[in-house]
Amino acid sequence: MVTQLPVRIEFSLPDGWTPAPPDEVGASGAAFVALHRASVDGFTANITIAGQYRPDETTLDELADESVQRLQETSGAVHLRDRRQVGSPEAPGLTQVLDLTASVDNRPLQLVQVQVYVSMQDVHNPAERAVIELVLTCKPSQLDAVLEDFQKFVSTVRPEQGAGPSGNGTPA
Repeated sequence: MVTQLPVRIEFSLPDGWTPAPPDEVGASGAAFVALHRASVDGFTANITIAGQYRPDETTLDELADESVQRLQETSGAVHLRDRRQVGSPEAPGLTQVLDLTASVDNRPLQLVQVQVYVSMQDVHNPAERAVIELVLTCKPSQLDAVLEDFQKFVSTVRPEQGAGPSGNGTPA
């Protein structure tokens, strides 16, 4: 079942990326999925968007640690290649790069995930915040071809103008 984002966002997909129904591509926890159809050499590079309300004091580093733990539980070996704080005090973020082994068609496959976490405070209730997770997943051999597209995509993500507190993201 497709999840709803806690805030409405808008974004632009780079050329070559196609939206796909999350349930149909095995990403039922995502609110949005885009596939890079040109990268189908045994694995299709993809971008997913998910998010949740986080009214607690959990830091972005702790959320990123939770993601690593979830991946270890489902995939096994996960290696944190890089993690850094990004954004500004008004819109803090975190990015991390993970190397992992996943089972695809009952065979191990080496993948790279670039995860970006963006924290958004509710302007009407600062005690509430949403964390949006933007993820690029690809084979190591695909990373050079799709990383710049992912960076461009991330730079376009923003709260939807005039949006209410809940709903799905929409491509701009």
